[in-house]
Amino acid sequence: MPIQAESVPLATPLTTAEAYTRHLPLAGTSNFRDLGGYQGLDGRTVRWRKLFRSDHLALLSPESQRQLLQELGVARSADFRGLREQSVDHYAIDGLQHHSLAIEPTLVQRAFSLMQQGERLTPDHTVLLMQDTYRSFIHDNAAPFTQFFEMLLDSDAPIVFHCTAGKDRTGWAATLLLTTLGVPQDVVLQDYLLTNDYYHRPAKAVAAAAQIPDEVLQVLWRVQEPFLTAALQPVLQDYGSIPNYVEKVLGVDAKAQQKLAQMYLE
Repeated sequence: MPIQAESVPLATPLTTAEAYTRHLPLAGTSNFRDLGGYQGLDGRTVRWRKLFRSDHLALLSPESQRQLLQELGVARSADFRGLREQSVDHYAIDGLQHHSLAIEPTLVQRAFSLMQQGERLTPDHTVLLMQDTYRSFIHDNAAPFTQFFEMLLDSDAPIVFHCTAGKDRTGWAATLLLTTLGVPQDVVLQDYLLTNDYYHRPAKAVAAAAQIPDEVLQVLWRVQEPFLTAALQPVLQDYGSIPNYVEKVLGVDAKAQQKLAQMYLE
């Protein structure tokens, strides 16, 4: 099924697969998306309304919290934000089980540090910093992604996984998951790049980054294929495929991957 870019009110009756939409307009988020409908292993498709990716949930309105829990049936969240991020933008939603899978955000700190040292950040330099961040996911931050797969295997209850903007840590998690489910790489990339269509920086984030040149922010707050490729290339070179990497590094063996397919494909 092609990627559906349009969004509709959540109250719209959902009687067929065509009625589902990729992007969901939950007030307080801008990048909340359903991973359903993509074709995976053996021609089966990813189940709708099971796997959601998002920017953080701390700004969800009461009505959006109700929609999340009651209309979408989401019962658990996997939060890839660092500990300080989770503390500053904390959320506790009755009925939503929060799981901290913290990955500390080193990129912005490195950018500020370089600026304080008198270096002028350029967009090209920022791309290199972003690529370093993605490479750090492979081994340095493998443990949280292992925990993510453990959550997925533990239950097929609808889940939302997110970081702050829902683009980098979340984007890598989605790449690992969709590829393990057999979704083709070009489709995984299309899903990854949808962040550029939907994510809008909150006013608070804009104010916090006021010292950073706008052309640098255009790199920091968007996604590019070279970011993802920076992680994919060494994984493919060292392990041959994402499923092999998921088995050898994250500990999700072939039997567990088959179970994932049974749980999340139809």
